[in-house]
Amino acid sequence: MPLFVQKYGGTSVGTVDKIQHVATKILQAKRRNEDIVVVVSAMSGETDRLLTLARQIQTHPNPRELDVLLSTGEQVTIALLCMALEEKGCPASSYTGGQARILTDAAHTKARIVDIDTTRIRRDLEQGKVVVVAGFQGVNEEGDITTLGRGGSDTTAVALAAALKADECQIYTDVDGVYTTDPRVEPKARRLNRITFEEMLEMASLGSKVLQIRAVEFAGKYNVPLRVLSTFDEGKGTLITYEDETMEQALISGIAFNRDEAKLTVEGVPDRPGIAAKILGPIADANIEVDMIVQNVAEDATTDFTFTVHRNDYAKALDVLNQVKSELSARKVTGDDKIVKVSLVGVGMRSHAGIASKMFRSLADEGINIRMISTSEIKISVVLDEKYLELAVRTLHEAFELDQPLTA
Repeated sequence: MPLFVQKYGGTSVGTVDKIQHVATKILQAKRRNEDIVVVVSAMSGETDRLLTLARQIQTHPNPRELDVLLSTGEQVTIALLCMALEEKGCPASSYTGGQARILTDAAHTKARIVDIDTTRIRRDLEQGKVVVVAGFQGVNEEGDITTLGRGGSDTTAVALAAALKADECQIYTDVDGVYTTDPRVEPKARRLNRITFEEMLEMASLGSKVLQIRAVEFAGKYNVPLRVLSTFDEGKGTLITYEDETMEQALISGIAFNRDEAKLTVEGVPDRPGIAAKILGPIADANIEVDMIVQNVAEDATTDFTFTVHRNDYAKALDVLNQVKSELSARKVTGDDKIVKVSLVGVGMRSHAGIASKMFRSLADEGINIRMISTSEIKISVVLDEKYLELAVRTLHEAFELDQPLTA
């Protein structure tokens, strides 16, 4: 009997009516003679509500107690969904992360899964039950409740699918798959039937919000086929899997973009070994993550050093650089928090030259100036002025014919 792990996010279980709808979908799968393990998030808005309560008591809530509090959101959902299934004549059992024996390390609020004992889950499946597991949580060796951080329910689902050797891990959400780009920016965006783990990882890291990076990494590591589906519309969704020789492969699979970018430049620092470390060391000490880096050397033996950070860290990073400016012997520090990053992603880049030049030419034809460039084996990213974001995405989508379905 095929085994599927299904994950439903907060918007999918946000009301009693939606929980009833999810129960109906699960029942349909059972009637197809499938074994089903379900992972659910808290009802939409519930985790934020609990966080607000915590911060009314403590400005910086105790991490252990915060995990105890936040884990209750998923417990509400698992109980209600099991009740809905039982009411429809389908036997079901709910499990918290601890009851499902999801063992994690001791890092409260951002724990990582160490092991899963599937004995109880397998026993229930053998008895014909649907097993409903609370996502986002587990227990450490001390028996303390832990939570997995952002995107934790996706990670729970993939980890369970790996441990149970499930045929597929199905992520149900409010979109019907992975698109060539965000349809809200480019209405001609097309749903992809398949995409590789590599491409999905790049898309997720570059701004696509469909799946969390940790879940995709986990799925790729344990070779768990992932499928993104709509909770509310029927369809085959998008399958995320390893590259296959039989796959019809486009040059470019999609265009990702990130609005949360800012760039900083340290101008006129001496061009000598160790200067990059002197600039980025204090940035790292301030717990600020750096993304793209560009260094330009001038004829006067000085260099301009430019890098990007998350927009939320812009003011903090600017302050850090101004504090160390004289120590660096820099001429000045400048910044810009009105930039965006646009990226082409596709495993087809490996075997085709000329993609970068086509990208740059297409943007130039629209008068769009490129501020920074970064490349990898399957990705080309450019930094642009924020005002050009939508024009750039639509231009590149058309230039690479991403609205056209693949043909054999």
